[in-house]
Amino acid sequence: MSPDTSSVPVKQAAETWESLFRTQVGVMRRLQKDPAFKELSMREYDVLFNLTRCPTGWTRLNELNEHLLISQPSLSRMVERMEAKGLLQRRPAQNDQRGVELALTDTGREVQRRLGRAHVRGIYELLTPALTEEELRQLKSLTDKVLDTLAANGG
Repeated sequence: MSPDTSSVPVKQAAETWESLFRTQVGVMRRLQKDPAFKELSMREYDVLFNLTRCPTGWTRLNELNEHLLISQPSLSRMVERMEAKGLLQRRPAQNDQRGVELALTDTGREVQRRLGRAHVRGIYELLTPALTEEELRQLKSLTDKVLDTLAANGG
């Protein structure tokens, strides 16, 4: 059952979203300044990270695109560049030859691990001075609740 939203002012919902969005932008800008991200953009790292989460190691390009904030044509060009760098590989989709599937190469996996450690350290250094362990748990719970509601309502 959905929560009763009739008592939530529209202005409060908008201000909360704006605060969440500005926080995300501020954190991302700080993370991008980490020297570890000189070799790869945050968007490219996000592609590598999402590919590590694929149970079979392979995912369709359009499925990957659902997890990224980038247009399909931009993602296709990025994938071409990343493939040329030896970070990922492509193949025709197994059940649909028109589709494309992607997977990390060994090099891509190693780059993701190395940058992932720096990324996690950077997140820790940015969030823990501002939030306690309990507040971090609460924030995760609240954002998970929003994601669950989005998923239940078609994405």
